[in-house]
Amino acid sequence: MIVMANGYIAVSEDKQIFMGRFRFLHGQPAIRAGLVALTALCWTAVAESATHGIGDCPHDYRHCLEEWKAGRVASLKGETGYLNLAGLFWLRKGVNTFGSGAGNDLRFPATAMPEMGSFELGENGVVMNVRSGAHVRMDGSPVSRVQMADDASENPGVVTFGSLTWSVIRRGERFAVRLRDLDHPALRTFPPIDYFPTDENLRVEARLQRYERPRMVSVDTVIEGLDYNPTSPGLLRFEIGGQSFELEAYNAGDEFLLVFGDATSGRETYPAGRFLYASKPGGDDVVVLDFNTAQNPPCAYNDFATCPVASPRNRLAIRIPAGERFDPSAHR
Repeated sequence: MIVMANGYIAVSEDKQIFMGRFRFLHGQPAIRAGLVALTALCWTAVAESATHGIGDCPHDYRHCLEEWKAGRVASLKGETGYLNLAGLFWLRKGVNTFGSGAGNDLRFPATAMPEMGSFELGENGVVMNVRSGAHVRMDGSPVSRVQMADDASENPGVVTFGSLTWSVIRRGERFAVRLRDLDHPALRTFPPIDYFPTDENLRVEARLQRYERPRMVSVDTVIEGLDYNPTSPGLLRFEIGGQSFELEAYNAGDEFLLVFGDATSGRETYPAGRFLYASKPGGDDVVVLDFNTAQNPPCAYNDFATCPVASPRNRLAIRIPAGERFDPSAHR
């Protein structure tokens, strides 16, 4: 079964429709549904195209923050950004046909040819077969049959056809084709991001309280039964307005990622929580948390991305009026 979303089409692995965005009541999920998506041990897509923290600022702080905001939009609009995602198709074992025609298992946008070929999912991964006359390229060269290295490999394959590009992603033992349109209408119509007023009092120092050893944690995602499993070094403890708080940090390359909720979640900000990146500490274990750079997760802007949900541990019982706001009506 096929479902159209924002002018693009996705087919779920088991042919059931997963409808649109999930809904929340008072910050809690009422329907944990959406397109089956990103979840792997490292969850590389969490870092993909992410706009990270400001880091050291050689200028006036507010000037650096404005530069960060401009970089945030450029990241979302970039070739590996989230705004150009046009489909996510989970593959079943065996042959999966693709093209713009209605009879395909993976129905691509109208700019694709009606019948373009197939993806074969077998014991050794995914092989793409291209029909004669379909001018599909990989790394600039025409291809007719090729083993598609997935995003867990050192050199994942990226295929192009006109403005469309696609690649294979792997999540556990499941494989999917991720489709992008480099001429996606959202790249032209994306509205300005709405921010709370800058509040330098919400740029605070935190101290890392390390666990005895780093631990792998299980974090819910918006998809029932699919977890995000990052490694956490410990808790970041800080004060706001004389009150003490803590957030569990996740390792994300050279930075920490915090997925947090607060009293604005589901009202003024994205219901599932927001992302906050921070540079890892030196020997003093002191980390700067700049809530003015708190950002909406990718699923706030595209139906073909999904995200971890702020865990109960990482939901703050205060309002954090800093960083990105979220208006559902502006991003549909």
